[in-house]
Amino acid sequence: MLRKLRITNYELTNSFPILPALAVDAACSGNPGVMEFRGVIADTGTEVFHRGPFQQGTNNIGEFLALVLGLAYIKKYNLNWVIYTDSVTALAWLRAKRCKTKMEWNASNQDLFFMVRKAEMWLHDNTWTTPIYKWDTKAWGEIPADFGRK
Repeated sequence: MLRKLRITNYELTNSFPILPALAVDAACSGNPGVMEFRGVIADTGTEVFHRGPFQQGTNNIGEFLALVLGLAYIKKYNLNWVIYTDSVTALAWLRAKRCKTKMEWNASNQDLFFMVRKAEMWLHDNTWTTPIYKWDTKAWGEIPADFGRK
């Protein structure tokens, strides 16, 4: 099986992010609330994708969608990069190939849930070799894809 998911906790001394890398993150005002997510090139901050805002989402859903879109982006352009996320929940959902949100599907969030279902289908229909790492916020500061709203 070609699919790999690596989660590494780096030592805090003498550790640096692996480059080139795609960093992904989400932001949500409220829970549920207005949510958006994006992916940026880690060393330049150049945004390569951005989705949202969605009127009724959660941060965890956005983090999950950002990871899946990041995998699809790297595969589409045949890049030999790693992905960084700061979301343990999104990593767990990715391993399960399922967004395990408890949020209910309704008329206000149907576009978001269509995107979730499409992401889950992509995970089941595709393989990848892209390493995925947990961003070490304590050692490196905020993930480059952060929206800066804390």
